[in-house]
Amino acid sequence: MKPGLRARALRWWIGALGAGLLAAAAFAQQGPARPAFNLDVRAPGPVKELLERHLELQRYRQVADLDDAELARLLRLAERDARELLATLGYFAPRLDIRREPAAAGGVPLVVLAVEPGPPTTIAEVDIAFQGDIATSTDPDAVLQRGQIRERWSLPAGSRFTQEGWADAKSGAQRELVARRYPAGRIGFSRADIDAATQRARLGLRLDSGPLFRLGPMQVSGVERYDPVLAPRLARLPPGTVYDQDRIQRAQLRLAGSGYFDSAFIYVDPAGDPAAAPVQVNVREAPLKKLVLGLGLSTDTGPRASVEYTHNRLPGLGWRAVNKLQLDRKAPFVSSELSAIPGEDGWRWGVSARAERLDDDQLVTHSQTLRVGRTRSEDHIERNVYLQFDRSSVRAEVGAPPPVDTGDGTALSANYIWRGRYFDQEPYPSRGYAIGAELGAGVTLVGSRSPFQRTVLRWLQIHPLERGRLQWRAEGGAVLASAQARVPSTQLFRTGGDTSVRGYGFRDIGVQQPGGLVGPGRLLAVGSLEWQRPIRRGDVPTDFEGVLFVDAGAVADHVSDLKPAVGVGAGVRYRSPLGPLQVDLAYGVDARRLRLHINIASTF
Repeated sequence: MKPGLRARALRWWIGALGAGLLAAAAFAQQGPARPAFNLDVRAPGPVKELLERHLELQRYRQVADLDDAELARLLRLAERDARELLATLGYFAPRLDIRREPAAAGGVPLVVLAVEPGPPTTIAEVDIAFQGDIATSTDPDAVLQRGQIRERWSLPAGSRFTQEGWADAKSGAQRELVARRYPAGRIGFSRADIDAATQRARLGLRLDSGPLFRLGPMQVSGVERYDPVLAPRLARLPPGTVYDQDRIQRAQLRLAGSGYFDSAFIYVDPAGDPAAAPVQVNVREAPLKKLVLGLGLSTDTGPRASVEYTHNRLPGLGWRAVNKLQLDRKAPFVSSELSAIPGEDGWRWGVSARAERLDDDQLVTHSQTLRVGRTRSEDHIERNVYLQFDRSSVRAEVGAPPPVDTGDGTALSANYIWRGRYFDQEPYPSRGYAIGAELGAGVTLVGSRSPFQRTVLRWLQIHPLERGRLQWRAEGGAVLASAQARVPSTQLFRTGGDTSVRGYGFRDIGVQQPGGLVGPGRLLAVGSLEWQRPIRRGDVPTDFEGVLFVDAGAVADHVSDLKPAVGVGAGVRYRSPLGPLQVDLAYGVDARRLRLHINIASTF
């Protein structure tokens, strides 16, 4: 709403309030007051609503002593007021008929306002010009920014002109200007030339960017218990960086989501030195120690409970320690991870250990993993480089010897992991994609010492539709080694269950072994297509979502043996206060049975 319209609305409400108070007083003493006149606005819907709400004539209806001469004066003023209001909608040549009709016997006069708004005004021409650094810079980013401001202009030629749209378009252009490179940018000049005779408008706007801003040194306040270099290294806004609101916002989110700080606010003063604008960072530190309890339920592993203890700064070392114990029927584990604060290059050292007992109703696998390496997390990309020791002990039942080729072994490997996430929002994206790759090479340490190589590729894409969205998921893996190599099961593959191939039980899909056992394999292929559609109540989306899906997966030791097991079904998702709830009913085509899949987890 334009400022003049806001002011008129404010005056109307003040007048109406005063008239209402007077009417209330009169009602208390003499009963309900009779209006001085009635008003009948005859106009198309949006025009009628605007005039009935904001015409100043409305607030004089309750003036009891209004005489004929005063009413005639008010009607003359009402025409000018109505034309100003109609101009805000783009009607600059309306036909107005304001008349007073005689009152019926014992009644009050009727004022009729008939409006023919005529054709709306349309935009004939838009001229957006620049001054300041953005006007003369040949930097590709400046050229791109100029083009984006023009492309995203919300009142292009041919569109309808309104005062509200004009104000919004100018504000949007200025936001685009100050979002990157030019925080001191402003509107230097604007005009809207209206030709009422032709109902055409010519718009002109000049944006003054001012100088290019680069970030200066970071000034951090609120840090007491943690290392002072932590906030700058997590924020990753080095001096000399070109100003970018989106990058600053992501830095705030990194600080607040790091576990070291409960909140963070970053401010760059546009009145500062453009060559090195000070970056003011105010943080509120998180507690040094934290205990997190968790409860969950899934058809893969049954009910589960977990406890996680975090110490953000171990005495004498300064590293963070995260220890976790999870208890469930099929996959209980205990783990511990130590991680340093990031270095100036963004990489951090880490050491982790994990011990797990995995029971898939056929094999019981005890595994231990020790990892030492470095990791780096950026806005969309995460990378890990590490050495890993794996040991797996597999038994068909307590005391039985290990079956053949079921992952009983020990290995040492060097690994590299790369993950990229490019979604529009988290944790419930509506579009985007994620990709990942794991590369490893190592040697087995039990039996013949044999080299092996392991590769895993993952891909996930979400594509929006007019009604809902499609989600594609694919995963492929391969372990290359001699037939005699005893590669531990933690480096091999099995699939099936709530989060892989629905319609099959937990780790049901693998390599058939003697005695009817299912063991891990050296090749993996999994794919899924899922249609997700929000469930609406009326036109409002709810926290529920319906899905239809097709899953397929295969595990084998040889490519020729990769025969996909297919599952189809439908399900419901619910964003519950306790956490995401997934309920799926799937039919396993190969298993020839229906299976219910449930997964929910919560922490507190």
